Amino acid sequence: MSLTGKHILSSDLFDRDELERLFELADLLVPVARGQQVTRVLEGAVMASLFFEASTRTRLSCETAFLRLGGGVTSTTGTEVTSIAKGESLADTSRVVSGYCDLVVMRHPEVSSIHEFAAATNVPVVNAGNGAGEHPTQALLDMFAIHREFGRLGKTVDGSRIALVGDLRHGRTVHSLVKLLSRYDNLTIVCVAPDELNMPAHLLELAAERGHTVEESDQPSLGLKDADVVYTTRLQTERFKDRPLPYSDDFRVDAALADRVFRADAVIMHPLPRDGRPGSNDLSPDLNRDPRLAIFRQTDAGIPTRMALFASVLGVADEIRDSLRPARWYRPEYVGPDDAPFYK
Repeated sequence: MSLTGKHILSSDLFDRDELERLFELADLLVPVARGQQVTRVLEGAVMASLFFEASTRTRLSCETAFLRLGGGVTSTTGTEVTSIAKGESLADTSRVVSGYCDLVVMRHPEVSSIHEFAAATNVPVVNAGNGAGEHPTQALLDMFAIHREFGRLGKTVDGSRIALVGDLRHGRTVHSLVKLLSRYDNLTIVCVAPDELNMPAHLLELAAERGHTVEESDQPSLGLKDADVVYTTRLQTERFKDRPLPYSDDFRVDAALADRVFRADAVIMHPLPRDGRPGSNDLSPDLNRDPRLAIFRQTDAGIPTRMALFASVLGVADEIRDSLRPARWYRPEYVGPDDAPFYK
């Protein structure tokens, strides 16, 4: 299947073969993402970056990925500074913006928004998060990060135990991730959440229909035991409005819990942002120096993954290998002072 010219609205688009092809290309692009090599396969191309909902990592990662490929970026954030505030429809905005660019990346708080926007244009549209719906590029980078971590550990995704913990009802990252995980073989997918925040039933059914074992638990100390991957998520407080937050401190993933029940070779992940404040019951900063914590390796994976996707959607993936050349500027050996010794 070719991705050239396709809208990327859902993780449903990717089968196992396409995932492996994208990850092979992303592996090739890691030195470009790290500023060690250069390519200009998208020189002259323009990406429109439309973020109608708050974002730091996704917006900067998508824009950096396009720039690293040699393209240019034009952007806007929020609705209050666009013509939407004057009553313009998403369809009109889509057609107008599409005349300015070669690819659109959009985030919007309404689930249906991305589909309305994409229906009004033939320019490829990439979903950067549609409310509590999906986040396909985050799921791709999560799977690529798992691919890299398991390669380092001598493991395979097939047959592994993947635990997802936190707000699984509203967390669009885990919705997209379950769809990609289900493309592998013989997984055990453990969903750990309070009853009110359980994974949507249709996603559990999808995984079960594809031959995976699905378990649910409301006790992290039991559900996270012996997992190869512990994927934590924050409580999506913006989805609750005036409702009370159904969360206890049992769901705080910290060093004490990790040392008590996690595997020695577990991979600890989080899509970020995490809320490290006391009482937040999220992923604790006291794990920052634990080499099992992969959250910054995970965020770094976003650049090569999105580069691979954009190059594929714009039909230049086959030109990348021959276009690579060394970069000439300084880069530190380690990006972060707490980075694991093996991560250079």
